[in-house]
Amino acid sequence: MGKRGACFFLALCVMAGGVVYAQDFGFGFGDDDTAGDVGTAGRSLSVSVGGEVSASFVGYIDDFKEGLDDTRLGDIFSGKLNFSASTSFAEGVINLKLSPAVSPSGIFPDSPVNIDEGYVRAFFGNFDITAGLRKLTWGKADSFGPLDVINPLDYSAVFTEMADNISLMGIRIARPLVHASFRFGQFSKIEGVFIPWFKPHYIPEDGKWAPAQMEMLESVRGILKEPDTTTIRYAQMGLRFTTTFGPADFGAQYYYGRLPEPSVKLTLNPGFLPLADLLYNRYHQIGLDYAQVLFGFNLRAEFAANITDDLAGDDGAVYNPSIAWSFGFDRDLVWGINLNLQVNESIRLLHDKLGSGAMMGDMTGLMTAFMTGTLDTSTLDIEGDSRLTSSRLTVALSKKFLRDELEVRTAVAWGIEDSDAAIMPAIIWTKDDIRFALSGGFFVGESDGQIGQFKDNHFLKISMTYTF
Repeated sequence: MGKRGACFFLALCVMAGGVVYAQDFGFGFGDDDTAGDVGTAGRSLSVSVGGEVSASFVGYIDDFKEGLDDTRLGDIFSGKLNFSASTSFAEGVINLKLSPAVSPSGIFPDSPVNIDEGYVRAFFGNFDITAGLRKLTWGKADSFGPLDVINPLDYSAVFTEMADNISLMGIRIARPLVHASFRFGQFSKIEGVFIPWFKPHYIPEDGKWAPAQMEMLESVRGILKEPDTTTIRYAQMGLRFTTTFGPADFGAQYYYGRLPEPSVKLTLNPGFLPLADLLYNRYHQIGLDYAQVLFGFNLRAEFAANITDDLAGDDGAVYNPSIAWSFGFDRDLVWGINLNLQVNESIRLLHDKLGSGAMMGDMTGLMTAFMTGTLDTSTLDIEGDSRLTSSRLTVALSKKFLRDELEVRTAVAWGIEDSDAAIMPAIIWTKDDIRFALSGGFFVGESDGQIGQFKDNHFLKISMTYTF
């Protein structure tokens, strides 16, 4: 039996042994609720198991038009198993993600069992230290805030996950890290994190959710040199301070790492094919955040300055420095309707120094220009032919009926500059530990927009989930 099979067999044995009582973890991690206590060396050991089993169908409307013979409905099955053991001195957590042995989608297509999180934490009074594979959220924004920089995202599942889930923890990719925090006073905390190597966002290079830029990059894969990001050269680290003054919560952070989106550097050798180096630019981030309940509004705001190595703005292979901010709130309106709104914006600095040629534009055209001797590399820029700002508004309206068992919700993500949007309605019925959801995603706007490029990806999703 292989290592993954042995891990799965052990999990089943633990569940069948009846030594623990199932606990509802949902999308939460590090739940302090426990079910069984076992005396060990004079200390109380609490062990708990939880998780979920889910079946879902995702169908794309354009596929239906071509006939049912070639229609795909996704993996159908998915699941989670969450284990934790703790005393007053330490805690250990292993969260497993389950999928079919041969999966047509996802970032781990060949493994039925993957570690979603696995870490150990030790407590020393007001100080604690954690090491392992973890999802760690920084900042106060509900989703996709500029200060939430620790975990990369799986962009193959953003919209299908967002369609019927408030939490987006499922698309975060856990990172190996060491995290320490120290609490002082009544409401203050300082924390630090060290990540020994780098992993970018997972951006599919082909298929329905592949952005146009990545498809162009794939067309020159033969001349592309990719870096080894698993060395200490790609280590990342950060510090964060949070406190409370009166009714408001404040935070400040510094982070040094790599931008999760790739860049490309072209090198021309006379008489030979050009070489393309895939790069992940270094940057420093200084950020502030704020949260407060004011006049019935739950307010949240973040601000970040992202400082790259291109301080002159004229290095085409390095992203320019930028500032980013987000502001959001949620509030109950009339008739029990809840509104959740967030706006995000990134503003490029030194925009007038950009080259006029788009590095991630028509790569085939670039190769043709090189072969004919008409390629001017001095004009190429990874951000060439792009706008000064990138802004997105996300709005969710929801209302619950039947003693809060039935929820009707609609979420809209609108790209302001591109005038494109994703509209995601959902009907969700929850009864005790079972959840049924009917949802969809519909895309509008021009095909060159960040959201509008998926206008052929209208989908419907039906899911059933049991949480234990």
